[in-house]
Amino acid sequence: MVGAGPGGLAVARVLHRHGHPVAVLERDSGPAARPPGGTLDLHKGLGQLALAKAGLLPQFRVLSRPEGQAMRILDVDGTVLRDWQPRPDDDANPEIDRGQLRDLLLGPLEVRWGCRVTRVAPDDRGVVVHVAGGRQERFDLVVGADGAWSRVRSALSPVTPHYTGVTTVETALDDIDTRHPDLGRLVGDGAMAVYGVNRALVAQRGSGGHVRVHAQFRAPVDWHADLDPADAEAVRSRLLALFDGWAAPVLDLLRRGDTFTHRPLHVLPVDHTWTHVRGVTLLGDAAHLMPPLGVGANLALLEGAELAEALAADPADPDETVWAFEERMWARAGKWAKITQAGLERLVSSDPAAAIALFDEVQS
Repeated sequence: MVGAGPGGLAVARVLHRHGHPVAVLERDSGPAARPPGGTLDLHKGLGQLALAKAGLLPQFRVLSRPEGQAMRILDVDGTVLRDWQPRPDDDANPEIDRGQLRDLLLGPLEVRWGCRVTRVAPDDRGVVVHVAGGRQERFDLVVGADGAWSRVRSALSPVTPHYTGVTTVETALDDIDTRHPDLGRLVGDGAMAVYGVNRALVAQRGSGGHVRVHAQFRAPVDWHADLDPADAEAVRSRLLALFDGWAAPVLDLLRRGDTFTHRPLHVLPVDHTWTHVRGVTLLGDAAHLMPPLGVGANLALLEGAELAEALAADPADPDETVWAFEERMWARAGKWAKITQAGLERLVSSDPAAAIALFDEVQS
């Protein structure tokens, strides 16, 4: 298993549950090597189903935040246009912090931290995994769950992600209810979004009063070439100019952030597949990178759990099992890739009403 993200850990955890050992290779030096990211909504028929297969659904329910399903949409002048609140028994898409989910999946697993895979090479005796520093290991099956810029993918496909034309710049506010209570009230219990012409500002609450803010806009991938990314004030000024004229409380989400991270949105083609190769497969973003609209991690989790269950049920012929898994994954992922790429076109577009209409459709 290459990659200790949600998909890779789901494979390992379900196989572990069925008594099958698995090696997890992860380039990060440890679970705390970098910030784990924001919050995820796990869908009842996708991510939650995967956790059930891993025997972790009760623990997830303890950690998750059903109130995080709240969604508020504002106009650029600050007027509240929509304010959806979850029902007390609503468990369709509760939120969980990425770090909490990672720790839940890790549990008893052993991960080879600091193990950076540079490439994999299938041959007639299995698959050779090349690791930074010159070390090589041979495995019967390698699952690439190593994300958007997968090193495993090149063993199966020459395709690489392409830029969508939309960039996200991320900042964050800590202890928002104490340090910024006005913004805490603005965001609410879940997420808040404002949509303008070819740009959007989205804030999402995590646990412990942590809020991540995403400024999204259409621009060339090198829009920031003349900026020092470490110069927070220069980046802030550029963003405030992009969102000039928006309501002051909304722009305060940018004014009060300390650091800014540039995240251009890339995707793989919606119909991305490959010719089956014995001993190697992909899942999650490595297989079907799509816009971050609440589906990618869910798919990775379910794919990992399904693949592990299938391998555990029929360990005698893993190649046929993997081939059948790929066919199912491609069909489901292709559907969601079309939905999310069409969704991104509506959410960051020249017609802000299209974004609100999309949410109306989802909420109904």
